[in-house]
Amino acid sequence: MTTLRPLRPPVTVSIAFVHGLLSGLRRRGIAPDEWLQRAGIDPALLARPEARVSADQYIALVAALTESMDDEFVGLLSRPLSRGTLNLAMRSLLGCATIESSLRRFCKASSLLQDDVGLSLVSRADQTGVRVDIPPEFYPERAFLHEAMLRILLRLALWLSNGRLRAREFSFAIPSPAHAAEYSTVFPANVRFEQPFTAIWFDAAALQAPMCRDVAALREFMARSTATVVLLEGCERAISARVRACLESARPRWLDQSEVAERLHMSARTLQRHLVNEGTSFQLVKDQLRRDLAIARLMTTRLPLTQLAEDLGFSDSATFQRAFKAWTGKAPAVYRRMAR
Repeated sequence: MTTLRPLRPPVTVSIAFVHGLLSGLRRRGIAPDEWLQRAGIDPALLARPEARVSADQYIALVAALTESMDDEFVGLLSRPLSRGTLNLAMRSLLGCATIESSLRRFCKASSLLQDDVGLSLVSRADQTGVRVDIPPEFYPERAFLHEAMLRILLRLALWLSNGRLRAREFSFAIPSPAHAAEYSTVFPANVRFEQPFTAIWFDAAALQAPMCRDVAALREFMARSTATVVLLEGCERAISARVRACLESARPRWLDQSEVAERLHMSARTLQRHLVNEGTSFQLVKDQLRRDLAIARLMTTRLPLTQLAEDLGFSDSATFQRAFKAWTGKAPAVYRRMAR
């Protein structure tokens, strides 16, 4: 019997995020095919809402756009931010006493470097947020800018806190997009749409922790900043990431929620509460892993669907095929043919 080898599956990214990344090109009337091909992405995938690309391909696309446009915001702003601008803003944070003062200085640095997006610290009850003000006329053409800014701010907060800081909520001033179900993979907390403004929220007390980063740490961060923003490296301490890692390590056997909770030294109820706080669930984390494994196997092997279903922990092929179609919008056999 053939089983999936317990190797780490590739993380996949919805084609919706690729569309967002390319929105800066589109508003300039530039066809994206050249950059997609450089990243190993078939341009035909743009016409398939259910399509996914690997995280490596997405990172390569970010790098290709940034380099060729010499713009760290890949055409999303009114004027380009040359490569190295983010590094300059980050250097201004060195020497800040606390995480909060670092975030406040980053907001100030941002206002000096560009005119479109306003950043400011705001408070409510026992939480402090970084508010993002984006011109209303940017929607819907540049709605991706809301996502991009909160991803950058989340990664910044994780770096400043050495991975310890946890976001409590992501507020979006825009309506829920068609790909809102994908948000749980990049925004590990409760997500709310149609809010008065876009913001990322933290426990106020947690922002009083000292900021202990130096030039060497900044150099390492900037060397892999694209990957860390895309994959949110540094979120390994998030419960959802630990659940996924636990499920991966146990393959080919599939653990249930109680078994994972036991391995993480907590009760099943506590595990469920943590996952809800991150805007996800045990089943969703498990299904995202199974989806990524299925896509990888469909694209790279000829493994029969019955065997793939068994290896992914499904009772039969029909159940797997229904689940896969719910995940991607396509039956697995159709997805395999289209991917080749």
